[in-house]
Amino acid sequence: MSIPRKPAEISKGSGSNVLDGEADVVENGGNIVTDDFIAGASIALELCKKFSIEIAILAESSPSCGSSFVYDGSFSSNRIPGMGVTAALLRRHGIQVFSQHEIADANKAIHATSA
Repeated sequence: MSIPRKPAEISKGSGSNVLDGEADVVENGGNIVTDDFIAGASIALELCKKFSIEIAILAESSPSCGSSFVYDGSFSSNRIPGMGVTAALLRRHGIQVFSQHEIADANKAIHATSA
């Protein structure tokens, strides 16, 4: 994907729906970038496995990293409950995902896993 990339949102669902083939990630303007987001999520998962990462802190509301909310696909700043593609894939593989607003909770999880 280009850097910087165009804004993208999940159309008709969340990251879990994207992983299940039920929704797409679409750039503002209509270009479907689902495969790019799945590829990026897969790379993140492989890195977590390689480095034994059990906890991730990701950016809330992102179509990739949202852990509680994502934008609804209308490019109107409306958020809906759900996860981004990477957050959903990591959680499916047992990795705990927190947003940047949940640092204290992530810290507690870190200490709980190391005890």
